[in-house]
Amino acid sequence: MPHQINQNKITIMEYRKLGNSELELSAITYGAFAIGGTMWGGTEKKDSIESVQASIEHGVTTIDTAPFYGFGLSEEMIGEAIKPYDRSKVQLLTKFGLVWDGSNNGKGDFFFDADDNGKQVPIYKYSSKENVIKEIEESLKRLQTDYIDLLQIHWPDSTTPISETMEAAETLIQQGKIKAFGVSNYNIEQIKEAQKTVQIASDQVAYSMLNRSIEKDLLPFTIAENIGIIAYSPMERGLLTGKYFTDSKLKENDHRNGYFGKFDLQQVKTLIEELSSLANDKHISIAQLVLRWTTLQKGIAIVLAGARNAEQAISNAKTMDFDLSASELAFINEALSKLD
Repeated sequence: MPHQINQNKITIMEYRKLGNSELELSAITYGAFAIGGTMWGGTEKKDSIESVQASIEHGVTTIDTAPFYGFGLSEEMIGEAIKPYDRSKVQLLTKFGLVWDGSNNGKGDFFFDADDNGKQVPIYKYSSKENVIKEIEESLKRLQTDYIDLLQIHWPDSTTPISETMEAAETLIQQGKIKAFGVSNYNIEQIKEAQKTVQIASDQVAYSMLNRSIEKDLLPFTIAENIGIIAYSPMERGLLTGKYFTDSKLKENDHRNGYFGKFDLQQVKTLIEELSSLANDKHISIAQLVLRWTTLQKGIAIVLAGARNAEQAISNAKTMDFDLSASELAFINEALSKLD
């Protein structure tokens, strides 16, 4: 008998229809990049599983992962974590198209070398029909399920015609192995090409207070086409929590060491100081404030938030327990207008 989700623990979660699909997803979605360990300085398996289960218990029933995260480990841990629950009450989002196991035999777009415990592993963007089918079968095994709610292409692959990739996706929909299909890191032209073959439910792209470039062209297009935007890196990999200005030291192999350097950190620090006054007044964390603001932006369907332990997961879920008034949003937008 599946474990019933304990309704007493559930926070005030909002569930949103994803674009033109039938999927109803939690506005805050569990982003499982960090629990795979790849590029994030690792995290404990027990903590990871508990963070997924705490998310589900608190209404964050949608989980976004990918085979690439931890080279399969993230999907395996999620498969383990969701076992006690009714599968129909959990929405699994995964991806394909980042190949690390050498099975592409050098085909595809070389992307970068990832570090696997000191060993350099070449990563390729590769989305041939054959590879899509191979990856979904592996994901279904690791996740211990017979269907994926939303399958996404992880990154565009310039070596494979978009129509070929999308034909594979359409086949998987017909077979019932996936309920809906989305893209990730796609621009308008790529989406238009993909739409000729398969219905595109969503585009997963980077979006945050510090990175709003999609507002110019992509968002107006996806709103008009009824395609949901799944926002990743809303916290800019933890930078917007503010804790890296005070007490956190990153491990040497953490990719954020270089990543944070692309921002004007003095401006970010000033922004966080301004936001913290509002967060303190509302008795919430800066992270909760940042996430809530992101969920309220036009055209944003769901927002990914990572958690390495149950405490972080519950804090993310509680983001939807409060609202932001028009004057509070104006205060935040005024602070944001000072950024270059």
